[in-house]
Amino acid sequence: MPNNMFSNTINMSAWQGRTDPEDGELGMRWHQKVLPADQANEEGIMLLGFACDAGVARNKGRTGAYGAPIAIRRVLANLAWHHQEPVYDAGDISCDDGNLELAQHRLGEDVCLALRQKHKVIVFGGGHEMAWGTFQGIGAYLQQKQEATNSIQAPLDMNNENPNVESSEIPAPRIGIINFDAHFDLRNPPSGPQASAGSSGTPFHQIARFCELQHWPFNYACLGLNRGSNTQALYEKADRLGVLYRDDTELTHRTIEQTQAALNTFIAECDYLYLTIDLDVFPACVAPGVSAPAARGVSLEIIEQLMEPILTAKTEQGDSKLLVADLAEYNPRFDIDNQTARLAARLTWTIARAIR
Repeated sequence: MPNNMFSNTINMSAWQGRTDPEDGELGMRWHQKVLPADQANEEGIMLLGFACDAGVARNKGRTGAYGAPIAIRRVLANLAWHHQEPVYDAGDISCDDGNLELAQHRLGEDVCLALRQKHKVIVFGGGHEMAWGTFQGIGAYLQQKQEATNSIQAPLDMNNENPNVESSEIPAPRIGIINFDAHFDLRNPPSGPQASAGSSGTPFHQIARFCELQHWPFNYACLGLNRGSNTQALYEKADRLGVLYRDDTELTHRTIEQTQAALNTFIAECDYLYLTIDLDVFPACVAPGVSAPAARGVSLEIIEQLMEPILTAKTEQGDSKLLVADLAEYNPRFDIDNQTARLAARLTWTIARAIR
């Protein structure tokens, strides 16, 4: 794959909708502004799709999330344009042959490429197995950035021997993973021949393992858990890994200030942020089109309040800490009147307007 090209065929057919020419530039909608990735000539927001539900199938869930990226685009296309940065579409990574690991690797390559081109990234999924693919891209980008910085600070000699390399290396990146989700998705892969096979239930276990191997801290916050859908073993594992978590019953107006304080501390201790939203965190009456609908869930109002410090967090240089956001587990097969697609589009609209 060329260094400046994404791996996907870009289909812009979803970007169509109403036009209001009498209002000029102020009457623009998303379908009139989004450009294909091969026309990107300045920094902006890069959209990627992950058309895959192989991980949901492996996790014995109900499939259908494969069709999510195109469905989200179709609803987003007609929303009003209120944004400053350009938005580009790099197409979909499609898992058509059950080779989930290859699809995740390709997603990681494209996320890394977009970050290297100095874009912020929003990914439409797809099952939550996408999180392992997204993080591969973040990890590769930060590894390359770390290696480039180290090579400038302490270049190796001809024999790869330089006693000052260790002392000059920059610290391991502190990546804050913030997951709004009814599930930890920290499950261990199955034992035996399938030990290396992940699913929609294992991505944050895989990320934790990656961080362990790289000697990077694993900073994970999971908010909106349905305790009845997560075993005691998962809670014990989360405690062992130092995960910040809150159950759905704890995310109420009465307790929002305590959760915001804990989240603000988490964000302050991180150099970069990765936001991932599993749409099953919302009540089934709000998000019926998901792989595992929630009997209780967390309201959009609460989620939006908790998203605000994530979207506005800045580095010391004044850049957004948020590198990538993705939306997982939308399942058009079970949606009602595009209700869940509209929710996903609204969340995308909010994220895109906030990050700079």
